[in-house]
Amino acid sequence: MLVALVRPRESCTVTVEGKNVTDLRGELAAQVPAGWELVSAHATMKAGGIRTVEGRYERRDGTQEIEADDMTALEAKVPDGWQMLSVRST
Repeated sequence: MLVALVRPRESCTVTVEGKNVTDLRGELAAQVPAGWELVSAHATMKAGGIRTVEGRYERRDGTQEIEADDMTALEAKVPDGWQMLSVRST
């Protein structure tokens, strides 16, 4: 018997603008929804010293376990929009 840990695969982005990249990253960190994680922050510069930072968040909560007799069956049980994190045998 195999047991897999799965979680929803969701992501979203937020864009902030200003002059100080450190402050902008702080704004992104403050906007992280519960159960999500800031996984990247890409900064670009506009005319006049204005920086735009696009933060990408991914969902990290909502894990569940699924079971199956073999890997093929286990992979077939992963719901659409979910990802398999780990597999163990029992």
